[in-house]
Amino acid sequence: MTEVAAAEEDAVPTDHLVVLKSVNKHFGALHVLQDIDLTITRGEVVVVIGPSGSGKSTLCRTINRLETIDSGSIVIDGRPLPQEGRELARLRADVGMVFQSFNLFAHKTVLENVTLGQTKVRRVERARAEERARELLDRVGVGAQADKYPAQLSGGQQQRVAIARALAMGPKVMLFDEPTSALDPEMINEVLEVMRQLAQDGMTMVVVTHEMGFARSAANRVVFMADGRIVEEAAPDQFFSAPRSDRAKDFLSKILHH
Repeated sequence: MTEVAAAEEDAVPTDHLVVLKSVNKHFGALHVLQDIDLTITRGEVVVVIGPSGSGKSTLCRTINRLETIDSGSIVIDGRPLPQEGRELARLRADVGMVFQSFNLFAHKTVLENVTLGQTKVRRVERARAEERARELLDRVGVGAQADKYPAQLSGGQQQRVAIARALAMGPKVMLFDEPTSALDPEMINEVLEVMRQLAQDGMTMVVVTHEMGFARSAANRVVFMADGRIVEEAAPDQFFSAPRSDRAKDFLSKILHH
């Protein structure tokens, strides 16, 4: 093989935004991620589903290095995941994360929560940061709550603020780790609706969720995990109507009530 051909083979296509290769992760004796290979392209919405304990959240958390990996590689926008320090902080600004618990600063107003990262990490001047924060709070439907504190908001409102806070950094990809599982049923849809809108606007998203309706309507691809492995991946229509693996069939039969 010529050097040019070798270089071309090594080069990651520019539309590949997140690439995991042979990723392994242990918690003690537990092998929670087993040889995970996953590529997420720009603008793609990938929904990760599977039974509890299958490794979904761990997978999500390795992408911005909240969990370290034991072996394998993770590349984001052509660059390997940094180990620590300033490079890691920069990466985390590029990889927005929304958690199950909202993780807002309780002693800061909603506006301050969405402004802080912009001024501290992105070095945006305060007035511009506040302007952007208000635009995003309007976009997720909580603009009227800007001067309140998180405790004064409903769970659904807090989660929408958390989404605005992640978006304020101008991320290349958004990770959602079970963003609705701590919410009351009537609040779930208001958060999923914001996420659907983001998907329609072309945001690259990795979403770990139990909400199958969202997986069906918003995903480009469903990734089904069980026992630390990716068992199956397919377009939503194909996955929900004709899953190939017995493990996926079993999972769907338990959660889809016809």
